[in-house]
Amino acid sequence: MSWISITIETDSTHAEVLSDVLLEMGALSVDIQDAAAGTDLEEPLFGEPGEPTEKKFWQSAKIVAIFTAGTDVEEVVTDASQAAELTSLPAYHVDQLPEKDWVRMSQDQFTPIKISSRLWIVPSWHKAPDPKAINLILDPGLAFGTGSHATTQLCLAWLDENLRGGEAVLDYGCGSGILAIAALKLGARNAIGVDIDPQAIMASQENATRNQIDQKNAQFYIAHNELQTTTTDWADMVVANILANPLKVLAPLLMSMTRKGGKIALSGILKDQSEEVEKIYQQWFKMQISGEREGWVLLTGIRE
Repeated sequence: MSWISITIETDSTHAEVLSDVLLEMGALSVDIQDAAAGTDLEEPLFGEPGEPTEKKFWQSAKIVAIFTAGTDVEEVVTDASQAAELTSLPAYHVDQLPEKDWVRMSQDQFTPIKISSRLWIVPSWHKAPDPKAINLILDPGLAFGTGSHATTQLCLAWLDENLRGGEAVLDYGCGSGILAIAALKLGARNAIGVDIDPQAIMASQENATRNQIDQKNAQFYIAHNELQTTTTDWADMVVANILANPLKVLAPLLMSMTRKGGKIALSGILKDQSEEVEKIYQQWFKMQISGEREGWVLLTGIRE
């Protein structure tokens, strides 16, 4: 089967309603984009949690809708414009999308990643480059953490360098469970993963099973307030790869879970955010920047 892509030019006032109408008319997918992307007029809209942006859509936007081949494009654009109460027909153009092996193309984007001389991340459809290494079998899924992002690699490298064996590890914001699983593969005694997304918990459990991790040693939970009182002062190592603002809010909680003398590693922090995050954690930890990659930093510390 082949498809067509209809790109319609619009503005922030009509972008949402027009995209909704296109979906109702049978579009397989609809994507709203910045029409000025890649130019000096590109408008950033995304902020961190707790810091919503004022604008919901770009002033100059374009909608890319996918339909099956043979769709009457003129009829679709005309009917959508009328339903969205546009005063005139918007500019648009059509591209052909030939049939492709989308699964294979997606898989080709993910290749084995070398974290260190002994630690690799290997998608299940690839042969391990070094069978003697510690190979984490991980496929892209619904939860964050395939090992390709700089912040994940910083945390993995830190675990590889600092785990001595027998530690209790907390992975807060576990996503795919990659850090908790890596910790266990590297010799941790047990690991607990925590996340706010039920899909992340499901993905973590599945990935632990895929990597032949004993369920007694790997536990994954939805974050809740009881954690603060029931699991304090127990973790030898805490890893939190989230974002700067949540890390600031979570500081007292993460501190309370770290035993005295325990280690903490924080990432998801841009370089210009590191000083503010570091200042908060310095109340309890001796902090330092231990790594930097692609504009992201890794903050680490020891609880005093």
